[in-house]
Amino acid sequence: MTTTATTPVVSAPAAQARPLPRTRRRTLAPGKRLPASRLIGPGLVLALWAAASAAGQLDPAAIPAPWTVLRTAGHLWSDGTLSTDVLTSLERAGCGFALGLTAGVVLALAAGLSRVGEALIDGTVQLNRAIPTLGLIPLFILWLGIGETFKIAIIAIVVYIPIYLNLHAALSGIDHRFVELAEVQGLSRVRFVRQIVIPGALPGFFVGLRLGVTGSWLSLVVLEQINATSGLGYLMFQAQNYGRTDIILVGLLIYGVFGLVSDSAVRIVERRVLSWRRTLSN
Repeated sequence: MTTTATTPVVSAPAAQARPLPRTRRRTLAPGKRLPASRLIGPGLVLALWAAASAAGQLDPAAIPAPWTVLRTAGHLWSDGTLSTDVLTSLERAGCGFALGLTAGVVLALAAGLSRVGEALIDGTVQLNRAIPTLGLIPLFILWLGIGETFKIAIIAIVVYIPIYLNLHAALSGIDHRFVELAEVQGLSRVRFVRQIVIPGALPGFFVGLRLGVTGSWLSLVVLEQINATSGLGYLMFQAQNYGRTDIILVGLLIYGVFGLVSDSAVRIVERRVLSWRRTLSN
């Protein structure tokens, strides 16, 4: 007697219900943003500084320990010296930055939206960019005196150049097809600027804004050592004469914190204003 093996018949619904193997799609994006990612690097540097100081690897006279710098900052703040210098530096940087921001935006718009404006402005700005800004200090002292005016003017020049360059480049880089589309749609000049020019130029503007914010702090530390009676740069210059490296580090750390906070503020505004963009950063 012969037996025949029967193959079990699988119903169609059962075959369809069987899960298919999932293929994992490879992603090329950087991934999710780490929480407080911008503080990890400075925190690591601070930890290494503290560890090296605790192990006796750093000369306290050359590089004091972090706790020594914090104690010095507390003493300067309690006697009112540090608070006065910080407010003075903030006022100088704020005035120079406001002037530089206004000049950079106005000149970039005039040069980027008009051929006549570009012919009159762009070459002059490029020439100014090629001249070392700090080299203009003696000339500005002769023109404006040795008081506060020349310091604010130098800061404004340092700020307006990167803002102008990046905003002008963004305006010049707007795709001409958008211009043709606006002409076909019959947009007015005002609507063209509001709906096409401004959104297209904002990314470049924020890059220049970040560079301008940083430049205001970089120039301030030099300017406050010239005929100044207050300010963080003046505080550091006086500490140099007495060999107080702890006070110099206090000033440098405050400059660094101001630069990091101001740059982070610009980044936050940029992410909110340009939330419609899909980029690697978001």
